[in-house]
Amino acid sequence: MTDLYKLVAKELRLSPEAVPANAKGSAAAHRVLQNIGTAVQGLKVPDFRLEEEGKQQQISGIGDPEQVPLAIALLFDISSSTSQKGFFASQQNAAAAFLKLVMKPADRAAIFTITGKPTMVQPLSSAEASAAKMRSIPAATTSVPTAFYDSVIAASKYLTDSAPSNFRRVIVVLSDGDDNFSEQIRDQSLADYRSTTSGQQAALGTRTGLQNAHQRAVAHVQKAVQQADVIFYSVNPGGPSIKLNLIAMRAERGMEAIAETTGGTAFGPDSDQDLDRVFRTVAAELRGQYLLQYYANAEAPAGQFRRITVAVPARNDLRVRSRQGYYPKKQD
Repeated sequence: MTDLYKLVAKELRLSPEAVPANAKGSAAAHRVLQNIGTAVQGLKVPDFRLEEEGKQQQISGIGDPEQVPLAIALLFDISSSTSQKGFFASQQNAAAAFLKLVMKPADRAAIFTITGKPTMVQPLSSAEASAAKMRSIPAATTSVPTAFYDSVIAASKYLTDSAPSNFRRVIVVLSDGDDNFSEQIRDQSLADYRSTTSGQQAALGTRTGLQNAHQRAVAHVQKAVQQADVIFYSVNPGGPSIKLNLIAMRAERGMEAIAETTGGTAFGPDSDQDLDRVFRTVAAELRGQYLLQYYANAEAPAGQFRRITVAVPARNDLRVRSRQGYYPKKQD
């Protein structure tokens, strides 16, 4: 398998799942995937149609995900919004159990904490070492800022620099996705905070500027994970209450947009008791993906985004979830 990966010019990771044909819109389909979607097994090369920038590509093979090691960056939000007493420990235990479930001896995982700055607390290590570190992380004891976007970008860069080239790169985030301290939104967040704490209603321009800053930050993160060839998953411990809060909804939509870019999924467990099920679903997806391998039939300059679409033409009842594209690497 190693030799095959050296020969293959491009690889596409995707995870097809059965979705009822009447599931309209991305939000509805997303919920269907989480609740009743079932993985489709047994598809062959002729079943797929893959296009790059609108041109059909010849698929050379389908790789076996069991034979491709994983490099996982697990990002754990320890800010006050997610570190409530009791719930924090259940998040730790569920994430540690996930690492031990999904990782094989050749796999490696790194642990980052999300606070006011990205902090790597464990470099790429074995399942046992990473799970142990996960369980040992203390919760924040005081209110701390949250740099969610900067943390995802830092993890993407770390996997690019440190993960072997033949590993699948995965980011799994346990967070509500809220951010008030990353570089791209810090000034606007502070301006909004000052207007709120002074008893004044935030000026329309300040609030609009903050919303626009978050949109730009999400787009920046999307580019970073695409450049790093990362599959992004998020697990939001906020539960159903996020639907009652505009800030929480904006943060969740941002994580959904990042996940969709990479072919991953944004999960919203109903409660802390649901965390184990969600993490088992993530593990099953990582082990049940189709790895489509192909040579691009067009030259593309390094750094120029190449859009990809994948379909299973003979199966209208299926929806394919895959990465939206890639950035070509410089050839040595």
